[in-house]
Amino acid sequence: MKILLVHGMARTPLSMWRLGRAIRRPGIETTYFGYLVAVQTFGEIVSRLQVRLEEMADADYIVIGHSLGGVLLRAAVATLPPDIRRPRRIIMLATPNHSPRLARRFQRHWWYRTLNGDPGQWLADESRFRAIPPLDVPCTIVAGTRGIGGRWSPFGQDANDGLVAVKETALDGANEMIEVPATHAFVMNNTRVREIVQRSVSRP
Repeated sequence: MKILLVHGMARTPLSMWRLGRAIRRPGIETTYFGYLVAVQTFGEIVSRLQVRLEEMADADYIVIGHSLGGVLLRAAVATLPPDIRRPRRIIMLATPNHSPRLARRFQRHWWYRTLNGDPGQWLADESRFRAIPPLDVPCTIVAGTRGIGGRWSPFGQDANDGLVAVKETALDGANEMIEVPATHAFVMNNTRVREIVQRSVSRP
């Protein structure tokens, strides 16, 4: 069994190392995929990711994505050639499956455009999310709830992880939708998340 871990925007593969170490054991090989949003387009990253998936497809594999990493995996898996083995499961950690309100709020700011490049603009366009074909593999979505809500929060009363609202992670066809008390940046290190991932890996 192989497991591919894909980090979120403005992070590196190192951010997923702790989770990868926790789930690695005899018979389970963990590997990582990196990208740079400031210099690579969304399409370029997805194309590279598809090549990696095709290289893994000689055996059973599972893919795990944090935040934007989950969107990239969703797009890459959904458009794999029909003769390529699909992952046994895709696990999305705090992944926006709809355009997140904070991306739309900041998309015209110079610092947002500079740091997040084309993928950042991609996130701000709901039509691009709708254009991704439906997934044909089992999917687990984990959403964090340790963000601030209330009158002065951009999320109002909506449960959120500080960057993405729980309802922004929802995806039609997902087999599981699980909420955990975690913030967006560190959801992958949450003990409950590790248990969820380990359980998913152990499924037949």
